[in-house]
Amino acid sequence: MYTYATSIDQAIEAIGEFRAGGTDIQERIRSRVTTSPLIDIAGIDGLSSVEVSDEGVSIGALMTLDELQGHEYLARHYSALVLPAKTLATPQARHVATLGGSLSQRTRCAYYRHPDLGCPKKGGTDECPSRQGEHELGVAYDFGPCVYPHPSSIGCALLTYDARLAISGRGLVSVEDFFGDGSDVRSDNTLLPGEIITAIHLPAAVADEKVAYFRHMSRAWAEWPLVEVVVRLNVKDNTVHDAKVAIGAVANIPFRLTEVEQALMDSSLSADSLATAAKASTTRCKPLRDTGYKVPIIEASVLEALELAVNSVGTLSGQTQEP
Repeated sequence: MYTYATSIDQAIEAIGEFRAGGTDIQERIRSRVTTSPLIDIAGIDGLSSVEVSDEGVSIGALMTLDELQGHEYLARHYSALVLPAKTLATPQARHVATLGGSLSQRTRCAYYRHPDLGCPKKGGTDECPSRQGEHELGVAYDFGPCVYPHPSSIGCALLTYDARLAISGRGLVSVEDFFGDGSDVRSDNTLLPGEIITAIHLPAAVADEKVAYFRHMSRAWAEWPLVEVVVRLNVKDNTVHDAKVAIGAVANIPFRLTEVEQALMDSSLSADSLATAAKASTTRCKPLRDTGYKVPIIEASVLEALELAVNSVGTLSGQTQEP
């Protein structure tokens, strides 16, 4: 059964799982993890536009990552969001993958993706099989029952903007509340059945902020990062007046490194202060049996991202520093 929805109401009334770009769900169908009917929402009008106001910007959830990385206004004013979009997956995937889909994709854990193995997120067991099994690509911050990293780089970037998501039937929800605290083993986000992300709202752009995105990847597993960090700094007279730092690929949710932000506040941009802030990034680390190797990578990645941000040019000039 396949429903091609042309309106949000039609999509909500249909039975099945939503499909936009299909980069996630088509793989789950191929591997026989998903067998539910599909509701195609890619043809709904009005969900891919960009609206700018004095309060900020609203981005339609069906905007593709390729459209995002090529959008001149967003690249100039919201480059901490655009930088990850330039490096995600492959050009082919970015051509069809959507913002909303990137946020709501399911875990990439091999146990979940295997059709014959149980997982609490799909049934067959109440315990996470990865915790006692193969988990070398797993979490270094153990926040909850699931021990595989959340795959959304876009979600990581949106956390640094305190973004709000427009969700059908519910209104505006903070991106932090959308991901939750990681304690729900049966879900990758807090979307309820029948709910659709329709837009992403970002606050007004900050002039001349320093931004960076850095990801550490393994050559053998180059599709997904081992650690990724997004940084936004507001600096005046060589002193940090505001800092937003988010990390992904290391917990079952992307999250803000508030300890790093606090270490940066009112500090000078010296090598020592950046190193001290980066060291604070691992204070909450609780690695699994086979993920202790990620801890020094986290500190090094945070330091690299901070240094890239310090050396970047203000975002409103159209110049950004890429790793």
